[in-house]
Amino acid sequence: MLQQMTLAEKLGQLTMISLGGPPTGPVADPATLADVAAGHVGSVLNLVGRDRIATAQTLARSTRLGIPLVFSLDVVHGYRTIFPVPIGEAAAFDPALWQETAQAAAAEARREGIHLTFAPMLDIARDPRWGRIVEGPGEDPWLAARFARAKVDGFQGADLAAAGTLAATAKHFVAYGAAIAGRDYASAAVSAGSLAEVYLPPFRAAVEAGVAAIMPAFSDIDGIPMTAHAALIAGRLRHDWGFDGVVISDWDAIGQLVAHGVAADLAEAAALALNAGVDIDMVSGAYRRGLPEALDRGLVEPEAIDAAVLRVLALKERLGLFEAEAGPAAAAGPPASTDAAGRRALARHAAERGTVLLHDRSGLLPVGSPRKIAVIGPFGRDRGGGADRIGPWAGLGEPDRAPSLPTALRARFPEAEILSKAGVDGRRPGRRGIAGAVAAARAADLVLLCLGEPADWSGEAASRAEPGLPGDQAALAEAIFALGRPTVLILTGGRPLIAPTVIDRAGAALMAWFGGSEIAAGLARILAGDAAAGGRLPVSWPRSPGQLPVFFGERPSGRPYDPDNPFTSHYLDLPNAPQFPFGHGGTPGAFALSGLSVTPEAVGPTGTLSVAVIVANAAARADEAVIFVFIQALKALPNRPVLELRAVERVALAPGETQRLTIPLSAAALDRLDDGAGPEPGRYAVRVGLDAERSRHLVAEVMLGAG
Repeated sequence: MLQQMTLAEKLGQLTMISLGGPPTGPVADPATLADVAAGHVGSVLNLVGRDRIATAQTLARSTRLGIPLVFSLDVVHGYRTIFPVPIGEAAAFDPALWQETAQAAAAEARREGIHLTFAPMLDIARDPRWGRIVEGPGEDPWLAARFARAKVDGFQGADLAAAGTLAATAKHFVAYGAAIAGRDYASAAVSAGSLAEVYLPPFRAAVEAGVAAIMPAFSDIDGIPMTAHAALIAGRLRHDWGFDGVVISDWDAIGQLVAHGVAADLAEAAALALNAGVDIDMVSGAYRRGLPEALDRGLVEPEAIDAAVLRVLALKERLGLFEAEAGPAAAAGPPASTDAAGRRALARHAAERGTVLLHDRSGLLPVGSPRKIAVIGPFGRDRGGGADRIGPWAGLGEPDRAPSLPTALRARFPEAEILSKAGVDGRRPGRRGIAGAVAAARAADLVLLCLGEPADWSGEAASRAEPGLPGDQAALAEAIFALGRPTVLILTGGRPLIAPTVIDRAGAALMAWFGGSEIAAGLARILAGDAAAGGRLPVSWPRSPGQLPVFFGERPSGRPYDPDNPFTSHYLDLPNAPQFPFGHGGTPGAFALSGLSVTPEAVGPTGTLSVAVIVANAAARADEAVIFVFIQALKALPNRPVLELRAVERVALAPGETQRLTIPLSAAALDRLDDGAGPEPGRYAVRVGLDAERSRHLVAEVMLGAG
């Protein structure tokens, strides 16, 4: 087929246009269906609806070569059934769940003609000022690598041509989450060691899982924009890792190489991206308009264009598009209503499993049988507010189909009177409604204080210098706390919200994230004691913006903090530690660990360690403990983080039950997460705990031999 193609037809295969949906940047190339009919388009994003997709596909199949289009959409955490945002799903520490929700989203989307999703986002994010922290798995590269494998497997299945699958796109390659000052689209300043050990491992895991596509980040590393970064795309990704899928630019990113200051014009920009290994130009028109001139000027070789076209055609063949009938019917699968109830049940389960109990200092949960419940705050409104339950990047989810918390409470507590008062706006200052909210709370015997950030304050282009509670929510909280009523704080958001005083003063506090279509039902069940808040924090929760970035995997200092020595690494006005550490959550004091043993005490580089620990449930009800296994290299050059996560296990225990848990750990797990040849011989500490707070860990040492 390649030999039959004109240059315009080849460049069309490398061109992605938008035919619907809200733009996420300037539309530099306002292409239309006429361009599809002319054979000048190879893929389309943001077009939804079976009839509209079928019309566009018919036009493509009617061109001279009849090459079908790939239809793509940001199916990030659901298509019609909306699951918790990725950071909320990551809190479940449950790869099987991550895979299952991706499968459900893929089935819904492929049924309606979508072939490719721009997910999973695998950016390591250690600064909650960055709005896109909501779209990824948090701060840890080991966890992100497991998330990558589960999501790729869930979206893609065993055969991309099969019904119910989507081609996955791992994004944003790479270090986008390291944006300076947490400001979206800003440069990243990362060392070569951090790049290799922190930011690249999730993408390597996605490649090993067979991901169909990779999307470079908007940002640059040390002055080289990722869309033009030949060393990382053509070099690390394609040559070193053997990735043979397609690389798709982000929105207008090729055209923006001019604004980056690395290209003088569109022809130079197109040449830089193509030579770096970018196959598909998203909406900038740089390839269609710039590559002919770049060829004439000798900036690119025809073979580079041919190689990119072959990769695009290979993806279409892998998707089964050359055998498919016009339109999406061949990949349809069962009717949308077949398992709608099952998908909603899955969404509720995911919401429960990702909700994090930050604390329950007053022992309020479960809440018993309250006679009157006051739902106070802008994120607990009886009417509206569905967009703040399903969150950003919610596919085709309908906000009005996500029941409110008062609605869910009426279903679960039919004997109780449910009052609802917003009190304040969730965005802007204003205290006129506080008096009414206080009156409602005073009349209740349980208050649910629903605070947070709006959905459009989280996500792309939603960086926040002070990621706390917008408007006068803190004033509302103060007025409610002054009543002395039993108060459960329920936080909605896509990042840790820095509001330590409000969180601490509540009798109990839950982080519900943007929990998806069924978050209200899940919260009602958690409050009633029908389900546990199963989440654990996949990020450290700071006390102040002044601590940022804050994360558990710091490298050791020559002057580590010592409270008796002022000349050590510390703040004068705050503790070093976050308000809540990575892994925090669950019923306070429910679980205890003891009896750690790691055998053998010495192991070779190909051996296996057995990590055994006794887990006891001291709570009055069944629950799941989440056990974290960290390692610490006691000597290494370059040095290594003070903690590196290597295993997570969930174990269900009955009230009063004690269980000896054994976790196998290969000697290879002692290695850095980079592309190294193997772990360095020497002494290692194996640390086991319920979170990343080192003072609470059980510790054993092992010796790794040279083999």
